[in-house]
Amino acid sequence: MLAQMIENERAESFDLTNGVTLEVGTNSYRSVRGYSFAAVLCDELAFWRSEDSASPDFEVLAAIKPGMATIPTAMLLCASSPYSRRGALYDAHARHYGKDGQILVWQAATRIMNPSVPQSFIDEEMDKDPASARAEYLAEFRTDFESFIEIEKIRACITPGVYERPPDRRNRYFAFVDPSGGSGQDSFCLAIAHKEAAPLDGKRRTETLVLDLVRERKPPFSPEAVCEEFADLLRKYRCTSVRGDRYAGGFPPDCFKKFGINYEASDKTKSELFVDLLPHINSQMVDLLDNERMIAQFVALERRTSPNGKDQITHPPAGHDDLANAIAGVLCRALEKRSADDRHHWASHTFPKVNLGFERFKTRGVYRRRR
Repeated sequence: MLAQMIENERAESFDLTNGVTLEVGTNSYRSVRGYSFAAVLCDELAFWRSEDSASPDFEVLAAIKPGMATIPTAMLLCASSPYSRRGALYDAHARHYGKDGQILVWQAATRIMNPSVPQSFIDEEMDKDPASARAEYLAEFRTDFESFIEIEKIRACITPGVYERPPDRRNRYFAFVDPSGGSGQDSFCLAIAHKEAAPLDGKRRTETLVLDLVRERKPPFSPEAVCEEFADLLRKYRCTSVRGDRYAGGFPPDCFKKFGINYEASDKTKSELFVDLLPHINSQMVDLLDNERMIAQFVALERRTSPNGKDQITHPPAGHDDLANAIAGVLCRALEKRSADDRHHWASHTFPKVNLGFERFKTRGVYRRRR
């Protein structure tokens, strides 16, 4: 219908002779600004992810709406399979589904929208994974996982404007890495932290876990070059060892040893680290750095219930948690070290002898109190 109106054609867009441009873009709140929109189709809205934003769906929609204000008949169309019970899609469903108003929410199963999909195929998928299939083919929001942590809890632990803390000889530092082989999608991340203790009411002490430094190297990169770079940083913070996960490639111990750093494999899984850190974030006993990628990764974490009944904390599809994993690992390591230090302190403490006023009378072999 529009073939005769095409004036210019490019890889991701084409111009029509009536001054209208049809363009395909990414879900970035920066790139959509400055346009006037007659119509916008947001595809697979429930799965939008961004390393630079904790809520890319809401932010992109907010950036689009001013561009639609000057065209009275402009339309915003959002099409997606449902996913978790959060985000712009779920919010629109909760507010407007089944209600009269300017916003129409249409919810329908796959067979209603596309009868050519065989029912036998859907039944087979339901047998494999009922929770996933109900969302994909019956258009139901998933109930088997939920958001792990709220963005307000994370921001309450951040000191605005503090992006890195230099080494201080008064502090004892700990380090954790999330290694990567240099190819694929995963980053190689390093986090360094320390703990600070302060008296509370002069009777007991409280402690704060302080994040001092984070580094992320995105692929492609040389793993040996990154290990050398991170080893130099570790020496500046007087760290002779670094802890990390049991990376399948097996190169981290040998690579870090080459540069004088001992690599210790963590005995906890990624999910266990996140679970151990959560109460300290909720109680604001953590002082984090002002880092948007860190915020986005923590907020995107999902708590899923596995078939064996155990909770798993992981990133959503097409998401990442490398930076969050390194930060959780180093803060939990500081917690473990605190317990070990406290036990060592009490074991090595010499208590003064107390004279209770007893003396032994050798003649009778008994103890008598002196008057």
